[in-house]
Amino acid sequence: MDKFLLQQHVLARLAEDLLQAEQATRTAHETATHEENVAENKYDTLGLEAAYLAAGQARRAEAIREAMATWRQFHPRPYDPSQGIQLGALVCLLDSEGKQQKLFLGPAGGSMKLVNADHVVQVVSSDAPLGRAMLGKCEGDEVWLQAAPIRQQFEVVQVE
Repeated sequence: MDKFLLQQHVLARLAEDLLQAEQATRTAHETATHEENVAENKYDTLGLEAAYLAAGQARRAEAIREAMATWRQFHPRPYDPSQGIQLGALVCLLDSEGKQQKLFLGPAGGSMKLVNADHVVQVVSSDAPLGRAMLGKCEGDEVWLQAAPIRQQFEVVQVE
C-alpha cells in the first residue's frame, strides 16, 4: 500500500473538513450579526449563542489548518525492524476474535478511516492510546489497550 497516496487522501479529507468548518463559521457569524437577532431582553440570547458557535467553529478551522500543515511536512519512512513501529508505519493488527485491521500511524489531527484499493485503513495519531501502544513494537509482538473497563489485546501481524 502506498503511504504517500494515503497521506494525500488524509490531506484531501482535511481540506473537505476545513471547507465545512469555514462555512459553519460564516453561517454562525451571519446569524450572530443579523439585525433580527439583536437581543430585546436579557433572555434573548440567540445572537450571543451564535457568536459563541462562530468562535468555536473558527477554532476548529484553525486546528484543521494546523493539522494540514503537519501532514504536508510529514514524510513517512520505510519500516525499520530495528526501531519497531514508528510514525509513518502501516500496521496490520489481529484482534482476539481473529479480525484484522489496517492502521496508518500518522501525526496529530488525522484520525479518520480511508478506503484504499478495497481496503479500509484507520489513520491513528501517535498521540492516541492505540498509537502510543504500538510505538516500538515489531511483527509478532502483542499490543495491549486499556479502554475503560475493557482491556483489548492485538497481535502485530505485518508492518510496512
